Amino acid sequence: MRRRLALAALPALALAACETPQTPPAPTINVFFTAESALLDDNARAVIAQAAARAKQQPNRMIKVRGFAAPDTGTAAYNRALAETRARAVADALVANGIPASRIGIEPRGAVPFTEFPTESRRVEISWAN
Repeated sequence: MRRRLALAALPALALAACETPQTPPAPTINVFFTAESALLDDNARAVIAQAAARAKQQPNRMIKVRGFAAPDTGTAAYNRALAETRARAVADALVANGIPASRIGIEPRGAVPFTEFPTESRRVEISWAN
């Protein structure tokens, strides 16, 4: 009985061995800002430089840059504009670090509530599209 089970499992094991391994998705990289600001400080520039280095390792993947703002900073229009300004600042810094602008998509998300820390809503996410 065990021998039959082992023989029945062989084709499945052979198929699994033939599959090409998927590249694991790159983690999201966060760039944080001070309240009501879109200025990049030294820490932000260092994070963006690391993201650019990672992006250069995968030159065929698009990059998503999503901007956020805190819900308590102003009107919905103000927060959306702030989120977009932050996202554009990060995208511009990626371009300055050698990433073609054609690879970067900007998505301002506007105000989002935070669940853990206020800095969650004062960030820009850099991620890679599949």
